[in-house]
Amino acid sequence: MAAESDFPNLVTGRKAGALTFSAIFALESLVRSLNSTVVSLQAYDLLGSSQKVSELTTLVAMVVLLATLMLPYVLGRLRRRWAYTLGVVGLIAASLFFASFTISGQIAGMFLRNCGAGILNITLSLYIMDHIKKSDLAHAEPLRLSLSTFSWMIGPAGGVWLYTQFGPWAPQLASIAVAVALLVLFWVLRLSDSATMPSGTLQPFNPLANVMRFVRQPRLRLAWMVAFGRSCFWTTFFIYGPLLMVESGVGKQVGGLMISASQVLLLFAYVFGRLAHRFGVRAIISLCFLLMALSSVAAGIAGKEFPYVAMFFLLFGAFAASGLDGVGGIPFLRAVRTRERQRMAAVYRTYIDFSDLIPAMIFAVALSYFEIGIVFVILGTSLVIMGALAFRYLPKSM
Repeated sequence: MAAESDFPNLVTGRKAGALTFSAIFALESLVRSLNSTVVSLQAYDLLGSSQKVSELTTLVAMVVLLATLMLPYVLGRLRRRWAYTLGVVGLIAASLFFASFTISGQIAGMFLRNCGAGILNITLSLYIMDHIKKSDLAHAEPLRLSLSTFSWMIGPAGGVWLYTQFGPWAPQLASIAVAVALLVLFWVLRLSDSATMPSGTLQPFNPLANVMRFVRQPRLRLAWMVAFGRSCFWTTFFIYGPLLMVESGVGKQVGGLMISASQVLLLFAYVFGRLAHRFGVRAIISLCFLLMALSSVAAGIAGKEFPYVAMFFLLFGAFAASGLDGVGGIPFLRAVRTRERQRMAAVYRTYIDFSDLIPAMIFAVALSYFEIGIVFVILGTSLVIMGALAFRYLPKSM
């Protein structure tokens, strides 16, 4: 009997390859993008202020961070296909909670959405490492990012339109429908589990020991900071960008269109990659941080009084952030030791959870005294510091 990895798949007609995983990731991205902007707008509708949205985001991020560090224990007991299925089911359950349009449902939905996305991120990465050669990643990863960009171009604006026209259930039903399609595609493809880990995809490990191991390596700390800065920009952009449009009176749909427009700019990630090849990764990372910082401060100064000016600067910042999306992961990939890649990757990924947690905590306090533009000023100031550290300590040869 042939091994499962020998089965042809519906996307390529051959063994699972770059296009297969790009198609899976594009569908997964569409599931999440359909409610990405809706989540913050609905929280605002339920709670009534940006400050309370920050407080809620802080609360959920703290719980998700703890859950993220425990994920390896859960996933270590599951075969990879069931782990991926669990992640998709988590996204479906999140949509059901969001659709209830209650504060308790909002909290549960945000938690399940983040945990589900984390499980999918880890398991899909392991599938890619099993099925795609390292020499082919330079082709496979840009293809995966490009196809997912189309999902993010459609999803945020489409989700907000459904929310404003038909109510809380509409974008969630759309997200659930795509999630079911994703799950059907995934099981039809019959992707094989790793033969070297028959009991699961991840070995159980001591989270604290791995965190300490990670922190003791300066280059890994620096790589984490670069990823954290990039994620702070996108988190602030996705949550507070639409809220700025709402509070200025421009409207929810304009906020959704802004998010979708920003994703078109991710197509420039390839251009930044070419520039990094010519001028060096350190130079491009430092330049992107500087442009993101200046754009964020300018958007914050424009604020509610000049919402379209603020939108322009936020989109320019998104353009710079696309550069970090293209090259920002290189410091980690070059710094991590091969034998530690799996364990260190789990710690490295906490930059996502901390970028949800730390800005929200700071913004919750700041919004008690200032208008919403202050969050972008604080963001820009922080990005200047992180960009300076990157320029100072990243190797010149990188």
